[in-house]
Formats: sequence, structure tokens, C-alpha cells
Amino acid sequence: MSQFFQIHPDNPQPRLIDKAVEIIRQGGVIAYPTDSGYALGCHLGDKNAQERIRRIRQVDEKHNFTLVCRDLSELATYAKVDNSAYRLIKNLTPGPYTFILVATREVPRRLQNPKRKTIGLRVPDNRIAQSLLERLGEPLMSSTLILPGDDMPLTDPYDIRDTLEHSLDLVIDGGYCGFEPTTVVDLTGETPVVLREGLGDVSVFAGL
Repeated sequence: MSQFFQIHPDNPQPRLIDKAVEIIRQGGVIAYPTDSGYALGCHLGDKNAQERIRRIRQVDEKHNFTLVCRDLSELATYAKVDNSAYRLIKNLTPGPYTFILVATREVPRRLQNPKRKTIGLRVPDNRIAQSLLERLGEPLMSSTLILPGDDMPLTDPYDIRDTLEHSLDLVIDGGYCGFEPTTVVDLTGETPVVLREGLGDVSVFAGL
């Protein structure tokens, strides 16, 4: 049975943030709000928690997880970023973008794309997510909360609890935060390639 925390979207309660981080560190899987919908998250180094997310989503080893980072300095620890990519990311973060970059050795192999050795990273513009990341001190391994057979992610924390209360350790109710996914941009080549149009504005990549 999952716990259910109602956390204020503008002024997250430190006591509840601390409890949520403790659950993550102990191997828990949580549902939490971002700036582009709810996501599933777990500790970066926890293989068992990662497998639990795979079972919830019913995806295989080829599924790409995202490292949700607190800021650009954290992002640079886990991905190789050249100057042009850094400037672009700096202008778009925090925000609803996922950037595909070449992973550094800090990223466990099981999280990397097996062929390209890449990883998806993002910096969310959501105070609850930012508070979790600041207290945790490292990225959250995350996946959008889309259930098998669905085209859109779950958006209501009460629905999430009713549907997944036996599969999750914690559901954070941070209010409604939309259902449109992030825009995914591949920055591994000479020019950015938009792989998925989502909430983020794609016009900024025109002519780059």
C-alpha cells in the first residue's frame, strides 16, 4: 500500500520532502509531479527499483529512462556537453525538454542506450521536483507515468493512487500539472534533432 503525501506546489513542506527522499533512498518507487505531468522515479543506483518501474510500464530493457537533474552542473556530471549544446540547454532549462546526450562513465550501463551509449537528461521547472532533487543530492531515475495500453500519462494523483497503490511506495499529490510530455531533442550530432514534439517550444531549434 503506497503512502500519499499532499505537498504544496509552491511551498513544498520540508518535512514531507525529507520523508519522500528517505523512501527513495531506501529503494522505493514514487510518483511525483513535474512541469510536464507525473513521472515515476527511483534512486539512480537501485536496479531493483528500476525493474519495478519497467514492470509498471511493461517495457523491456530497450526502454530509455531519463535522469532528472537539479541544474546544469549536475547534468554535466552525467553527460558529455560541448559549448554549443551547453548554451542551448542553459537557455531552455529549467523547462519541459529532455535532451539526448552521450553518457559519461558516471551513468550505469543499464541506463544507457545499449547501442548509442546515450542518456536522456532534463531539468524540470517544478518546485516539488526541484525540492526532491536538492534534498536527494543526485538525479532521479525517471520515466513518464504512462500505463500499458494508454496514449496519455496519468494526471490525477488520486487516480494514480487507486491504480498503482500496490505497486508504488509513495504518491505525491502536487496538484494538476498537465499531461503533455516533454519535447525530446537529440544533441549528439552537429545540429539538434527534435525526436518528439511536446510541451516545449520547438521553434527555437529552427535554423540551428
